[in-house]
Amino acid sequence: MKNKPYLIGITGGSGSGKTTFIKRIREEFNDDELCIVSQDDYYLPRDKQYTDSNGVKNFDLPKSINKKEFRKDIQKLIAGESFTKEEYTFNNENAEGKKLIFKPAKIIIVEGIFVFHFKKIKRLLDLKIFLHAKENLKVIRRIKRDQEERNYPIEDVLYRYEKHVLPTFEKYIKPYQEEADLVINNNRNFENGLDVVLGFLRDKVK
Repeated sequence: MKNKPYLIGITGGSGSGKTTFIKRIREEFNDDELCIVSQDDYYLPRDKQYTDSNGVKNFDLPKSINKKEFRKDIQKLIAGESFTKEEYTFNNENAEGKKLIFKPAKIIIVEGIFVFHFKKIKRLLDLKIFLHAKENLKVIRRIKRDQEERNYPIEDVLYRYEKHVLPTFEKYIKPYQEEADLVINNNRNFENGLDVVLGFLRDKVK
């Protein structure tokens, strides 16, 4: 395909710093140069989510995601088509979902914990980046995010981390670290890794 966009997949465990890393990339490019598609906006409705043995909804499973719609929207961007989507708010009563507009760009970043696990999406990627962080740091970051952004109580956050997040990381995320083209450690910061990625992307949009 002529002028096919360059697709980058970014994954890593919950709390590894994906959101902040991608936000920093976003700040360096305009809309014609970069489009970001997040797996988080493709969660199925709450009533369709799997419930564990204790009656808690598990959002940390591949089947929690509408992967067909996720893939189709990525393919729209590859084909040069725009689309709109409503932001997913995880049923946070304090958050109001926004209407998101996605437009074709020279570089498309696809991010989420399952972007390497979904085989049909992984095959679309030109570059695979894995963000890594120590488990204790990821727990702290997850607690902060889920309390501030999703209005979850601390007990709920810790339960989900132990029963849902960790098993999912071991089974569906960590095994793909070896397939990544670039692994960025974010135990203290990701500045050096970010500089490398930004330099590479600036060359791509020339």
